[in-house]
Order: sequence, then C-alpha cells, then structure tokens
Amino acid sequence: MILFRATLLVASLSLTGCSTLHLSAYTQDKDPLEPINRKVYVLNDALDRALIKPVAQGYDWAMPAPAKTLVNNFFSNLDDVTVTANDLLQFKFAQAASDGSRVLFNTTFGLGGLINVTSRLEKHNEDFGQTLGYWGVPSGAYLMLPVWGPSSVRDGVGLYGDSVVSVIGNTQHVPRRNTDWALDKLNTRAGLLEQEAVMQDATLDQYSFLRDAYLMRRQSLVYDGNPPRVNYEEDDDAP
Repeated sequence: MILFRATLLVASLSLTGCSTLHLSAYTQDKDPLEPINRKVYVLNDALDRALIKPVAQGYDWAMPAPAKTLVNNFFSNLDDVTVTANDLLQFKFAQAASDGSRVLFNTTFGLGGLINVTSRLEKHNEDFGQTLGYWGVPSGAYLMLPVWGPSSVRDGVGLYGDSVVSVIGNTQHVPRRNTDWALDKLNTRAGLLEQEAVMQDATLDQYSFLRDAYLMRRQSLVYDGNPPRVNYEEDDDAP
C-alpha cells in the first residue's frame, strides 16, 4: 500500500553500511507475530500492485510537475502542525518554534501552504510514536497492519495520538476529510514510483528487509539520528 511502500523506500536507505545479518537476528526477536505479519504483508503487496499503484501511475501521468509541487507543499504544511505538537510534547521548544513558524508563514504568506516560503527553515520529522519513545515507552512487537503497512505496538498507539492533532483528522466535513486523506496518500505513492527498484531488485527476503529497515529507521528517529549502539547478540528492549 501507499505507506507500506513509502516506509520501505525511505527506511531502506538507513540500512546502508549495516550488518544486515546481525540486524535480522536482532529484529526477529521483535517480531513474535511473524507468521501473521507475513500473511498481511502478502495481502498489502497484492493490493498495492492491483489497485493503488495503477491509480498512482494515472495520477502521476495526469498531474503536471508544478501541480504536484503545490500538492506536496500543501500536505507538508498540514503535517508540520502535527510535528509542532510533538515537538512540544518532547520539550523541543526551539524546534517547535521553528516548525510552528513554518506553519504560520506558509499558511499566511504561502496561499494556505501551497507555496513553501520557509524553505530556509529545516523541516523536521516528529510523530506521537516518536514522542512515546522519547519518554521511554518500548516499541513492543513489530506489526504489519492491513493497508497501513509496517508499524509496532507503540507506533500503532501513536497513529491515534497523531489523529487527535491532525488537521485532516479534525476536519468535520467527512467527504472533504476523506478526499484530503486519499489525495495525500495517493500523492505520496505517486512520488515513489521511480524509486521502487530498491525493493524490486532486492535479492533477499523482502519481508525481512522491510521489517529491519523500518525498525532501524524508527530507532534512529526516536533518538534524532543518534541511537545508542545496539547489541545484536542480545535482545534489547530500548525504545
């Protein structure tokens, strides 16, 4: 699915230079539901290939590049609202000021976020799953969620937390909310079409590759790119 592919293609970059054999041994201990997760993975992948990818290809063909940029900017601006809220929950006040400024200026002077007038301000990546990790909540078991894709017990709870402050999630007009959500995910999926070779050319167990990449990516995000060294020989329930 959309997020299933997005997570893979972003997270896979973080595997470069790592011992994937040791990493797999470590992450297998965090995947006690592997038989079930693998079945969900197969269903997600089949649904993506049969429905989501073809629709994304049509969207990509029909949308001119300038229009895609406007859509990207719009949803990035909405995402910054959630990011700012999680900055505050993690006591990252300087970062919250920067991300909040992005929202304020892009919304006010960027035609509701269509134009990114704050490109000089770094865009950060924070969510409620990371916030829980920041406060010491362990990741729990790895989960492959139907449609949504890779997650964990902690990140699954985090999805609900993010929905509480999400602009789209708080839209009262249901058709508008659903349309915005679908367009956001479709736009994300279309933006990954040219990068799919990372997964398709992988000559290894794709399920394990995705799981390892996801868990490593999330660990890195929780610690802002500086995670503690993991002892791959022993199970570590660090966040």
